[in-house]
Amino acid sequence: MDVGLVFYCFHIKLILWLKYINKMEFDMSWYIAVLKKYFVFSGRARRKEYWMFALFNFIIAIVLGVVGGILGTAIIGMLYSLAVLIPGIAVTFRRLHDIGKSGWWLLLLLVPIIGVIVILVFMFLAGEEGDNQYGSNPKLEI
Repeated sequence: MDVGLVFYCFHIKLILWLKYINKMEFDMSWYIAVLKKYFVFSGRARRKEYWMFALFNFIIAIVLGVVGGILGTAIIGMLYSLAVLIPGIAVTFRRLHDIGKSGWWLLLLLVPIIGVIVILVFMFLAGEEGDNQYGSNPKLEI
């Protein structure tokens, strides 16, 4: 097969993929917003902010897993996991604040199985309407 043809097909697929990703820019902004609040444990986070961050983390982890599998190393995935550990904890704290719970509820994850289920249910709950002790309603700020 002609190398030029393969490169051309790859180039076309890359352009189409980038156009598709560009349409998702609004959703990717939720992920970037969490990264910008790297060490912010105060305030509140909407469900959409939390779940979009979780979604993009999942997608990036899958891509890095495939790349790591091709390269024969898992270091890329481990470095990424370390890089997003603090923002992931921070957005979970803020999400708990949105439903009126202290961030310390995250320690419930230390309880096998039940802790994970409880925190997962908390992440699905709607935030409190109006202001609460952790700040103003993030839905009204946008």
